[in-house]
Amino acid sequence: MQERLRFGMVGAGRIAQTYAQAFKTVVHAELVAVADTRLDAADALASGMNCRSFDTHQRMAEEAELDAVIICTPPATHAEVGCYFLDRKLHVLCEKPLSIDSASARLMLSTARANGVLLTMSSKFRYVDDVVRAKSVMASGLIGDVIHFENTFAAHVDMGNRWNCNPSISGGGVLIDNGTHSVDIMRYFLGPIAEVYVVDGKRIQGLPVDETVHMVVRTTTGVTGSVDLSWTINKDASYISIYGSRGTISIGWTESKYREVSRSEWVVFGNGYDKIQAFRSLIDNFALAACGEQQLLISAEDALASVSVIESAYRSLRQNRWMSINRKPELAIVAGA
Repeated sequence: MQERLRFGMVGAGRIAQTYAQAFKTVVHAELVAVADTRLDAADALASGMNCRSFDTHQRMAEEAELDAVIICTPPATHAEVGCYFLDRKLHVLCEKPLSIDSASARLMLSTARANGVLLTMSSKFRYVDDVVRAKSVMASGLIGDVIHFENTFAAHVDMGNRWNCNPSISGGGVLIDNGTHSVDIMRYFLGPIAEVYVVDGKRIQGLPVDETVHMVVRTTTGVTGSVDLSWTINKDASYISIYGSRGTISIGWTESKYREVSRSEWVVFGNGYDKIQAFRSLIDNFALAACGEQQLLISAEDALASVSVIESAYRSLRQNRWMSINRKPELAIVAGA
């Protein structure tokens, strides 16, 4: 790779600040422009990165020299903004969820394919060093056959004034927000999900969306999984636990470890969650993949599959029953549509 990939970023909110921090140590890419309808926010972020700022993503596309774009806008805008850049033959790295429904997600994939450019969803946990190491431990057979998987993202956050709880913008509540990560993590470790069942928890914050949910899944290989998601309660346990026939893997915020059934002591293999490291690795992988030098760790098809599972999860929540997952949502894509 001769030169660094030139990125523009659409949106200058909370998550964009994290990308900006990661770009400061990224090897294979650089941030050259930021666009936000709040020009003062774009100016502030761009100033810290010594790059250009714009008040619309269209102006950024027309005036900045770009190879790729990161979309950090609310989910309801992802398909429109994403397709705009894909049609300009720019690679697109889109924040999660890829979109708020599978129809618009399929449109994004077909647009990317028609224009011969990369599209994927930002799935930071696939790039966390401890998560990558844990998958290697699991794949080695050290804990035997995987039987059950647990994931928890639960912390008290006042959501009253945040766009995440406006369903017309976010597509839902905690289930689509944090649950998109949960689904992708499970698919990363366990493969395709066959069916899902979701129960809505007690609502305390007076939000128009789900704020605490419990999700149960079954994979195509028969592994069960349980997920607890909440913006209202705190659960300080490890955020991923993998239970096998011969041992357990625990991935935590400050330490990750495994223990074999035949041994009493835990073996520490990681120092916990490093957000900036994860984003840095994500951006570098995307840049190298755009140049044909690496494979994406999360493909566009993976991103679409997560949208399909969350869509089924909401149907389960509304209908109070198990819902089967469309295992091949990408087959519905018509090339060039």
